[in-house]
Amino acid sequence: MEFTHRPVLLEECITGLNIRPEGIYLDGTLGRAGHSREIARRLTTGRLICVDRDQAALDAAETRLAEFRDRVALVHGNFRALNQILDGLELSGVDGMLFDLGVSSPQLDDGSRGFSYMQDAPLDMRMDKSSPLTAAAVVNEWPQQELKRILFQYGEERCAPAIASAIVKRRADKPIETTLELVEVIRSAMPAAALREKQHPAKRSFQAIRIAVNDELASISELMESAVPRLNPGGRLAVISFHSLEDRIIKTSLAGFAKGCTCPPDFPVCVCGKKPQIKLISRKPVLPSAQELGENPRSRSAKLRVAEKLPL
Repeated sequence: MEFTHRPVLLEECITGLNIRPEGIYLDGTLGRAGHSREIARRLTTGRLICVDRDQAALDAAETRLAEFRDRVALVHGNFRALNQILDGLELSGVDGMLFDLGVSSPQLDDGSRGFSYMQDAPLDMRMDKSSPLTAAAVVNEWPQQELKRILFQYGEERCAPAIASAIVKRRADKPIETTLELVEVIRSAMPAAALREKQHPAKRSFQAIRIAVNDELASISELMESAVPRLNPGGRLAVISFHSLEDRIIKTSLAGFAKGCTCPPDFPVCVCGKKPQIKLISRKPVLPSAQELGENPRSRSAKLRVAEKLPL
């Protein structure tokens, strides 16, 4: 088994988590288990819970984490259900949590999953293959206005109106069934100047559809609301995001937990009674080093934010 894959911001995550050998930790986005291996390696009597909504990641982890299986629990689930996952394991809290958001490298590299605009495959894009909603359903069944909304909101695609219109026009003749069919439709709707940009013309649209299929932003919002309360005092939360929409949710949520009091500024004294629950380890996100950017181009948009739970 090949273990050369290097996860994004690995050293920064391990440093940020401040791992204790006897602690209980959770990796909520197992993926290729790169982060999990390094966490598990540092545990003695501690425990690591590895969560992923993709069963393929859990199956692969049986081999990737084989030498650490005595201290690792594998859980098939969505990190938005963090409370249910921890309750099911009879854990009131953990000493650290890591979440590496977005689509994983194995999902991108497996052309048959439909995440890539570079390989032809059925329009799928589900992170959890047991989920009912597919990219084909979004592309062929959602109203034009809703398509325009997600392309603009989730993909920040300037050509969203034209692309949504082209999709609806094409699907009226026959369903759009594969990734490269969709790429062709997207290209046909974009002006020449946009097609000359360095970025692939379908990148933003594919991102938007993937986010919609997997309800990613709502999942992150739910995660952030439940993660901080389930940290033990002194525990660390580390979250890696890959685009501005994710980072905005994380930044805003952490700022709220770090602020505490929500009384209007003109109140002479606090009446809400809310206290800060966390301290931010750094005000600004941690970014990949120049060396990592050179070795792993996929890390270029990564941002890591870390917070520590305050004593009760």
